[in-house]
Amino acid sequence: MSTSAVVSGARKRLVWLSVLAGIFAALIGAGTVFGWGATLAPQLALDLQGGTEIILSPLVSNGKSVTQDQLNQAVGIIRQRVNSTGVSEAQVNTNNNNIVVSIPGIPSQDTLKLIKNSAKLEFRAVLFASSGASAYVGGGINSTDPRVRASASAAATAAGGPTVPSSSAAPTDSSDTHYITESLRRKFNGIDCSTQFRTPGQIDDPTQPIVTCSEDLSTKYLLGPVSFKQTDGKTLALTGEQITNADFGNNTLSNGSTGTSWVVNLTFGGDSSNSGKTLSGKEAFAAITKRLYAIGQASQSDPRAQFAITLDGYVLSAPVAQAVITNGSAQISGNFTHDSAKALADSLKYGSLPISFEVKSQNNISATLGTSQLWAGLIAGGIGLLLVIAYSIFQYRGLASITIGSLVVAAIITYLLITLLSWRQGYRLSLAGVAGLIVSIGITADSFIVYFERVKDELRDGRSLGTAVESGWKRAIRTILVSDGISLLAAVVLYTLTVGSVRGFAYTLGLTTLVDVAVVTLFTHPMLQLFSRIEFFSSGHRWSGLDITVMKSASYAGRGEFRIAENQKAGKVAKASGEAVRRQTIAERKAAEALASVKNSGKTSEKDA
Repeated sequence: MSTSAVVSGARKRLVWLSVLAGIFAALIGAGTVFGWGATLAPQLALDLQGGTEIILSPLVSNGKSVTQDQLNQAVGIIRQRVNSTGVSEAQVNTNNNNIVVSIPGIPSQDTLKLIKNSAKLEFRAVLFASSGASAYVGGGINSTDPRVRASASAAATAAGGPTVPSSSAAPTDSSDTHYITESLRRKFNGIDCSTQFRTPGQIDDPTQPIVTCSEDLSTKYLLGPVSFKQTDGKTLALTGEQITNADFGNNTLSNGSTGTSWVVNLTFGGDSSNSGKTLSGKEAFAAITKRLYAIGQASQSDPRAQFAITLDGYVLSAPVAQAVITNGSAQISGNFTHDSAKALADSLKYGSLPISFEVKSQNNISATLGTSQLWAGLIAGGIGLLLVIAYSIFQYRGLASITIGSLVVAAIITYLLITLLSWRQGYRLSLAGVAGLIVSIGITADSFIVYFERVKDELRDGRSLGTAVESGWKRAIRTILVSDGISLLAAVVLYTLTVGSVRGFAYTLGLTTLVDVAVVTLFTHPMLQLFSRIEFFSSGHRWSGLDITVMKSASYAGRGEFRIAENQKAGKVAKASGEAVRRQTIAERKAAEALASVKNSGKTSEKDA
């Protein structure tokens, strides 16, 4: 490769690195100036900043007690809820029979709402709905098969209260109006959604109808029971536990292209082979959509074609069944925004708890470690950085400028990334995360040491500095990628299998490992390419760190060979040779022994002759 091409390629990589850092800095600056929620410093975690503590107390019937398995399951679900909002470094633990949720900083209302909505997620048939502006929250519920997907149809809003059936026959399904009694009608007419009509933590009987309101308090509902025992003896019930997955995205049009409307996709578990006393989620959903679809086909204005999804007794959404869905995969459409679709998907996915809870207390908590511990960690990192720089100057002299530059660039890129992730992903820096940053100093130092030593090996073989830099890079990058790959794998495993502060350490370790690969590729190598064209380095000046005479003074040359400079004292040669022998690999040691054996056999042959 020509000199001009090498220099041009090196400069291009440095420009790309500058552009990348500039984009990160510009995004953070714009987010700060225009009030988009960005800050010029990373957000701190619970142990360094403090936050909010919420204590949840279980609600159980008289004479019953909560089990440890139920608490552990609830802890896992609440932790998933918190993580789904983008909050990082939150702590969810049990304390006796209570669950303590500690969130760093001041949590958003959506986060608090997701934690406090602790009742079971349930699906109920709509018997009657009444509102002023709209008849229901949400849109239609469709099969994911495009052939049966249709646009959402409006459900009619009935005027006045529900009608009590003239007969007192037993209900035949959850949508049967014979559930409506005179007392239930009076309760419906007497409820005002703008006032508190439910007791906090109220537990509803799943076998009885309820009167409630939509989450935005715009619509009043009379809902059928969750579970219904059929004539075949099986119980038809649908709850959050039967949802295996829920997500959101854009709708798919009839021609297969992606539309602009937001929809929520959900999947129910189970299959038709279920022979238990309760229908599986897939079977129950198929039976319910069949019934609701038939009602809607008979009368499009009948509110009983709606399907209410309730959390903590409030209706999150009440879509209309627009198809019979037998595969367990459905799609809820309507006037969703990105945020409302995500909120509903999160509630469907993480809304089901094994028991109900009430908020016992909510308090602000102070940092457990505080700013002093943060500064102590930063000082420790600074000391480590200074030691690395001191070693680099002692060992590599002029090349230490590239070392220091690599560390500075890695620090800037890492700071910008952590600040950007704090703004966009809710990441918070904990003391464990600071430890991960300190470890990254060693990872970066290891990369340039491997590179420089490879270049020195090439120089010992008699190559020019420019050629040695290119050949050494080809050998060094493989070692660097393997080393960083192992560090990244360890970080991924730690992040996947652990919780709490350990995940913070794993996160920063993985992030800084990726930064190291970028820096050594886009900064360290290009800078050494440019430096190799400077006479101070190419001439092998004694302070350049690339002095050939110093490197060859009784030093190990690779491939089982030693090169000893002329006019060296015997003691210095013996000492340096011993150190070189200790640095040999097994293969090189065997090669040296084989070479010595050949030489000895040659001498023996000459003596015999």
